[in-house]
Amino acid sequence: MSNPLHSVSVAGVVVRDDGRVLAVQRADNGAWEPPGGVLELSETVEEGAKREVYEETGVRVTVDRLTGIYKNVPRGIVALVFLCRPEHGQARPSDETTAVDWLTPAEVSVRMSEVFAVRVLDALGGGERAAIRAHDGRVILD
Repeated sequence: MSNPLHSVSVAGVVVRDDGRVLAVQRADNGAWEPPGGVLELSETVEEGAKREVYEETGVRVTVDRLTGIYKNVPRGIVALVFLCRPEHGQARPSDETTAVDWLTPAEVSVRMSEVFAVRVLDALGGGERAAIRAHDGRVILD
């Protein structure tokens, strides 16, 4: 029996004072998502979330707290999602993104697929405990 292989990704649900959420449109597949990506070996999870948000949007953030853990079961990707506050920087696209926008919670549900919208809505829900969910890349399994 071989050991399972997993990768760890991090994402930031960046919320402005007016309640709008930072979202990116990915260059590779056109999907709208919260900014994020693969955690590097040399960084903490918080450092990774800050780096990914900045790389994809140009916005520097403060990480508030972990709001969810999400596993793509078929692909073995575990995503750690953090609620963040913008500190400074102008939102702009990057090499990895074709568009960046500040969305209302209602727009999140329209533009993002279920597996990404739920991450944002879980973060906005303000629960005391982080959500733990599994999905198949398209829909939530639990």
